[in-house]
Parts: sequence; structure tokens; C-alpha cells
Amino acid sequence: MQVRLKSGSLGHVHEWATELRTRSEEVLTTLRDEGVLVESAFLGSDDQGDFLIYYMKARSLEEAGERARGSTHPIDEYHQRFKAETWESRTPLELLIDFENFD
Repeated sequence: MQVRLKSGSLGHVHEWATELRTRSEEVLTTLRDEGVLVESAFLGSDDQGDFLIYYMKARSLEEAGERARGSTHPIDEYHQRFKAETWESRTPLELLIDFENFD
């Protein structure tokens, strides 16, 4: 998904990424609880401003979303506040290829 960021939020985005890296054990716990195998965010910029490309792989994205909405983990509360403060819009992207090599 492409997430268009609110103007002026780039500093907050870097703080969020640092916070998640610092609290990686909490992040991994909530990913396990949600059935998420991979979660990645890439920062980009174009003539319209800054954006994230957000990638998630889960056993079931629908189930992961339901579990995330019901989560009581403090890291999830932090992440939800971040999204409310910095995300302007989001656009789904079409998956063209997806290969796995998790041996």
C-alpha cells in the first residue's frame, strides 16, 4: 500500500521508525499474535510530497487486521497514534509477483 504522509510529518516518521527499532521485541510479539510474517515500510518522496510503501505478508491479512484492531499491546497503541498523526491517505497497490523461499 502507498501511504501519503501529511506535510511536515517527516521528522515524526523518523522518530516512529527509531522507536519501533528500539522496541523490536514488542513489535515481534505483536506480529506473532497477528500472524504477520513480514512487515516493511519504505520511505519515498515525489513532487507531491513524502510517502511510505507499506508491505505486509501474513497467513491471513483479514485476520491480522482483526487482531490488530483488538490489540492491547502498548506498541500497537503507539502505532495507531502515529498513523492518525501522520497518514494523509492510503492507496492499495496491485501485487504482481510474490515468491517465498523460507526454508
